[in-house]
Amino acid sequence: MKILFLLSLIGILYTYFGYPVAMWILARYWSRPWKVAAIAPSVSIVLAVHNGVSLLLRKIQNLIDLDYPNIKEIIIVSDASTDGTTELIGLQYGPRLKAISLPVHSGKAAALNAGVAQATAEVVVFMDVRQEIAPDAIRQLVTAFADPEVGCVSGELTLLHQDLDNCYATVGGLYWRYEKWIRECEAVFDSPAGVCGCFYAIRRGIAVPQPAGMILDDMFQPLSIICQGYRSVLNPQARVYDRLPENFKDEFRRKVRTLAGNFQLFQLAPWTLTPRNRVLFQLVSHKVLRLIVPYLFILLIISSLILGLRSTLYAAFATLQIAILSVAIAGLRFRIPFLNRIAAPASGLVMLNAAAVVGLYRFLFTRGPLWKIWNRTEPEPASPIAETENFVPRKPPVTAAVPLSAPAIGITKTLSTDSQP
Repeated sequence: MKILFLLSLIGILYTYFGYPVAMWILARYWSRPWKVAAIAPSVSIVLAVHNGVSLLLRKIQNLIDLDYPNIKEIIIVSDASTDGTTELIGLQYGPRLKAISLPVHSGKAAALNAGVAQATAEVVVFMDVRQEIAPDAIRQLVTAFADPEVGCVSGELTLLHQDLDNCYATVGGLYWRYEKWIRECEAVFDSPAGVCGCFYAIRRGIAVPQPAGMILDDMFQPLSIICQGYRSVLNPQARVYDRLPENFKDEFRRKVRTLAGNFQLFQLAPWTLTPRNRVLFQLVSHKVLRLIVPYLFILLIISSLILGLRSTLYAAFATLQIAILSVAIAGLRFRIPFLNRIAAPASGLVMLNAAAVVGLYRFLFTRGPLWKIWNRTEPEPASPIAETENFVPRKPPVTAAVPLSAPAIGITKTLSTDSQP
């Protein structure tokens, strides 16, 4: 029982403290800086949408306003939308906007595959419909492709939140900063196991088709590119903004979907858990152990309770665990400002581990495609199509493109300076 107690405790401490510290040390003393330069490769933007008409007008305007001289095409894929999205993208907003409509709802992976198949630029930038992209974000994002070893670049997501309970703010604020710090260390050392799914770019020539039904394209695609010998890196200057859902339940569902997607990734791409994956150490330490930790917490409480029957020290430790767990659950259940402030970190940790358990359940017992467990949280206007009548695209500023050097993408042509959207 003591061995079980120690193994559980070590596993938990390593996952949340040991691995981040180890990765910080590796990044500090064995760093691998990548080359950056002000280049302007041609870009294809691929945006998969299902029933997103309430957000699409703003997104199209956001893309048109981007300060980048060489956006070759904006490819919007409607995944069998039924709310008017398909009709909206069928309208003519400029010669570079390409509309694809899938006849059958097939999930994000199928939509992205369809978009990439139609892309013709050197770099493919993946986006989601909800987030707002900073004007210079693509310009910042592609600078890393000046390094021939870089195959994937991720932007930085900033989560905006207000009037949220302390537990929720902790998950979206403190926890997200903690996650970004780990990813930054992983990128400096080699490559992170995943990227920001709402804004990342890859070299089109090394794109890998997504397996049918894949949820986590932001892990599968970077890992596939790493497997080809390239690096996946981050650029904190390439900013994208999003707002947290307004309530705890929506955030919990999002976490469940993501964590269920981890199990699916290992099922559909088992090579990710083999030495073929160069970042296997990062993947296991950062992702796999997070899925195991909930059960280590359970074993830790059980073993300490049993050992506590004969030891005051173990009994005190068990009591402390139960007290923290009780406060954490109370912080989730009741809206008491003073209690919420005290319980916020523990409540956030309980929520994340509960989501991992529910994610496993959803992975094992969901009938049909796993991507259908996602629930939309965005409100829709009463008559979204009517908004198109007043939509007038604005032209982005015209700036000269910088020719792309041969090693960066593998071609020698000079890029167009045409900036008409």
